[in-house]
Amino acid sequence: MKVVCPGSFDPITLGHLDVITRSRDLFGEVVVAVGRNSTKKHIFSVDERVDLVRQSVADLEGVSVGIIDDLLVNFCHEVGATAIVKGLRFASDFDYELQMAHMNSHAGKVETIFLPASPTLGTLSSTMMRQIAHYGGDVSTFLTPVVNEAIVARMAELRGAQ
Repeated sequence: MKVVCPGSFDPITLGHLDVITRSRDLFGEVVVAVGRNSTKKHIFSVDERVDLVRQSVADLEGVSVGIIDDLLVNFCHEVGATAIVKGLRFASDFDYELQMAHMNSHAGKVETIFLPASPTLGTLSSTMMRQIAHYGGDVSTFLTPVVNEAIVARMAELRGAQ
């Protein structure tokens, strides 16, 4: 069974990788779908995020990466996925994701599967990684080495531009 793990991945964290790996173990094949969400202000371009995700999942057999340019349900149909897997950290995640699951089921007949975050990684968020890194904090424990290097460099660029 092929499933899609969507997100903005700005940047991809070990929490994301945990959900991706567990999804692959459960379903066999995962397409990590990097979104272009225009309502968010990203620190990495979509191409940079795709590259960081690809490097982060390079050793995971059965995992590929794509870009969502349309509705998520359309992307699922294009890649032949039968379900969406979303990691949940908190009740607020569930409240939002349940609404999306209902719309995805209605709009594209695609089911959504909720996977609870691992206890040790459940509090991670890309937003938190960006905020800590912005002030020079060490986020290396929560990111792959390549992603950590990229966020440190990007934050140094952004601080220099201010």
